Amino acid sequence: MYAVIRTGGKQYLVTPGEKLKIERTAHTEGAIEFSDVLAVSPEAGKFESSLDGAKVTATVVTEGRYDKILVFKLKRKKQYKKMQGHRQNFVEVKINEIIVNGKSFKEEAAK
Repeated sequence: MYAVIRTGGKQYLVTPGEKLKIERTAHTEGAIEFSDVLAVSPEAGKFESSLDGAKVTATVVTEGRYDKILVFKLKRKKQYKKMQGHRQNFVEVKINEIIVNGKSFKEEAAK
């Protein structure tokens, strides 16, 4: 059982019980609901034909920032150098449930 969701401009393949880091998004009291579901597969090789009301629910585990990435720009012979650092924010979530067409798939059922 898995689903493909879109959040933060990226697509993720998720299964119930899985932990993943996504870009920081708004959440209320530690719960996030992803309604932009692109595909759902209840068993290997088969996909749901209609995704009406499909959603994925998750809980927030931690929030943080990735390691610093250094960006260095150089134009030779022009005496131009620029060093810049960047740290991306993230939210680590645990996928609880995938709901599609009135059916619910949770971690216990996946094992």
